[in-house]
Amino acid sequence: MKAVVMAGGEGTRLRPMTSSMPKPLLPVANRPIMEHVLRLLKRHGLNETVVTVQFLASLVKNYFGDGEELGMELTYANEEKPLGTAGSVKNAEEALKDDTFLVISGDALTDFDLTDLISFHKEKGALVTVCLTRVPNPLEFGITIVDEEGKVERFLEKPTWGQVFSDTVNTGIYVMEPEVFDYVEPDVPVDWSGDVFPQLMKEGKPIYGYVAEGYWEDVGTHESYVKAQADVLEGKVDVEIDGFEISPGVWVAEGAEVHPDAVLRGPLYIGDYAKVEADVEIREHTVVGSNVVVKSGAFLHRAVVHDNVYVGQHSNLRGCVIGKNTDLMRAARIEDGAVIGDECLIGEESIVQGNVRVYPFKTIEAGAFVNTSVIWESRGQAHLFGTRGVSGILNVEITPELAVRLAGAYATTLKKGATVTTARDHSRGARALKRAVISALQASAIDVRDLENVPLPVARQQTARGSAGGIMIRTSPGVPDSVDIMFFDERGADLSQAGQRKLDRVYARQEYRRAFPGEIGDLHFPSSVFDSYTGSLLRNVDTSGIAESGLKVVIDASNGSAGLVLPSLLGRLGVDSLTINPGLDESRPTESAETRRSGLVRLGEIVASARAAFGVRFDPVGERLSLVDEGGKIVEDDRALLVMLDLVAAERRSGRVALPVTTTRIAEQVAAYHGTQVEWTTTSPDDLTRVGREDSTIFGGDGRGGFIVPEFSSVFDGAAAFVRLIGLVARTQLTLSQIDARIPRAHVLKRDLATPWAVKGLVMRRVVEAAGDRHVDTTDGVRVVEADGRWVMVLPDPAEAVTHLWAEGPDDASAQSLLDDWSAVVDSAGR
Repeated sequence: MKAVVMAGGEGTRLRPMTSSMPKPLLPVANRPIMEHVLRLLKRHGLNETVVTVQFLASLVKNYFGDGEELGMELTYANEEKPLGTAGSVKNAEEALKDDTFLVISGDALTDFDLTDLISFHKEKGALVTVCLTRVPNPLEFGITIVDEEGKVERFLEKPTWGQVFSDTVNTGIYVMEPEVFDYVEPDVPVDWSGDVFPQLMKEGKPIYGYVAEGYWEDVGTHESYVKAQADVLEGKVDVEIDGFEISPGVWVAEGAEVHPDAVLRGPLYIGDYAKVEADVEIREHTVVGSNVVVKSGAFLHRAVVHDNVYVGQHSNLRGCVIGKNTDLMRAARIEDGAVIGDECLIGEESIVQGNVRVYPFKTIEAGAFVNTSVIWESRGQAHLFGTRGVSGILNVEITPELAVRLAGAYATTLKKGATVTTARDHSRGARALKRAVISALQASAIDVRDLENVPLPVARQQTARGSAGGIMIRTSPGVPDSVDIMFFDERGADLSQAGQRKLDRVYARQEYRRAFPGEIGDLHFPSSVFDSYTGSLLRNVDTSGIAESGLKVVIDASNGSAGLVLPSLLGRLGVDSLTINPGLDESRPTESAETRRSGLVRLGEIVASARAAFGVRFDPVGERLSLVDEGGKIVEDDRALLVMLDLVAAERRSGRVALPVTTTRIAEQVAAYHGTQVEWTTTSPDDLTRVGREDSTIFGGDGRGGFIVPEFSSVFDGAAAFVRLIGLVARTQLTLSQIDARIPRAHVLKRDLATPWAVKGLVMRRVVEAAGDRHVDTTDGVRVVEADGRWVMVLPDPAEAVTHLWAEGPDDASAQSLLDDWSAVVDSAGR
């Protein structure tokens, strides 16, 4: 039986380590990862192996040759272009077509029992057997669920936290029959998990999942790379370590010289012919490569030092990676998480801060303090995009320099000569950052249409009018010292997950496009933006009956940019209105929950005294809307959603409404009563936007003041929601309190539980297991429905170490009981 080792990946997330070295050759305990893989194959009798290569293929071939030194027979299948996980194996079909074969990655460290995996495959008569394991964080892998017999029931490639329904993931190790090649088209990119397996499952072919016991680490990030070193030294993975264990956990390879006065605190590894001088202290989880010189007084802790490195006197290395042939001069200090590429020179007494990347062949001057990555890379971030775009503290995390790099990365994803629309809120910080963004876009051959200060919905609508994308900078809602840099697609909607990942990759590499002098982008300032917006709004949203109704409304503009569009809008609506707080206040670009609440109370008092039909309060950027009824009572956001739903559904009598799965199921009753139906979406605004674009959608909302008016726009728009509401009220001649009174009371409770990142996947698996035979909905997170209709939803937060829970019952006590029960499940798994 033959094996295939996939060794063609670029390992972009591991740059600069992989800038000049293919990922499979990265050393773990001073031996390439792929060598550990080949030795594992040999232990299980898989001596004939085909290696698929593409990126820096000659380095892999030169290192391993024909495999004679390992006692194996190696042949190579070279890809001229990346063909994906299945395409690369298809490239080696000629050598594999006669018998069962095993596929394994050349850059994952494991000690799985491959013999037992193969036996399982043959016992089940499988076409494909997927080797599975359980991991704390399943986001970067394909999640898999199998039945009691081991047959694969469900498979999802690289989920978001909202899609996590298990911590059992695909390791990329497969046992396959040659017939599988019939499902792989030659010479085109094809992936096993994304393309082939879904087709096989659709046709009912026997795909089984084998849950392996043992160690497996996908060495895909700097953190996992350092962790793999520590795990080998701790003995957590069964691999061979070259050298002699001179004391418990202290491994020294052949020819190494260690001075008796050096302090060694294992587990650690010192490579062959390395030299460690007196008064050096090397502490746990440090790996010193071959021919490394460590001068007196140096301190190394959790450091991974590749071959032929010079570590000067009194240097200090903590939790870092040092590339081969690099010189660290006297008293150099490399902090936790930093990575120094191959053949660099780090000058005397220089300091490289944590998480900094120094690319190969660079020089850091003596005494330099380096807190941003050198030449190509900027400071690494685990998650560039959050729930509101790219967010952070103004001039601490979000600086003009960062804005320039982000805008440059965004421009690089677009064609030269494309147009991008830019906008901001009324804060000074947003104004300053937007100017930096415009400069970077123009310097990258992008034309810019600058709207200056406009409401967020106006920025989205104007972006959709012929721009390739847009950028809006605003103060983070409720956080006055933070800003959000929001990126739009050509429709004015937030960038999709795929678009975010593309921008993230370009930003991480920092390989920006620069325009030639004749290509510098132009800058335009469109005129009549607000008239254009209100004209389009009034043409698309039904305003019949408003002028004749005699309605009086009170509008609170919250001293934000929403007030800029109101004069044009209200004048053309012909409604009797009173606007409060219309002026811009640069000192208050956002508002706290307390400020918002007190503003609504004040609005209610004015509505009641003015005997108005209702009152509305915009958020500072005009995206969201809050309501008070004719008596001045605040209509809470979750009730406002049901009121709007009732009004829209009663008038339209058909179609679909888009609501997140966390919404009360009373919404289904309201929609069904009027002949409409609910399409449940994830909690992501992107998903609501997607459904909002579909022709049959008549309404959408998130229960937090965000409303979609599909006939005008597929995104949240406070002004559009206001126009639609006043039209509906005028035509029904019912008050908001009357509409609210006819809708049943909902009993939905919410709770947030602290959950370490390392156990989030385990928590979700335990929730699915605890659900048993109950109905489980995995639209977003896991929603478990009891036989009596009560439900609880468990959703991991994508950005924080938190798990969110919602529960609904016929009354608060019942919902509270359900919430307590499932909180206990989450807590027990998180301990």
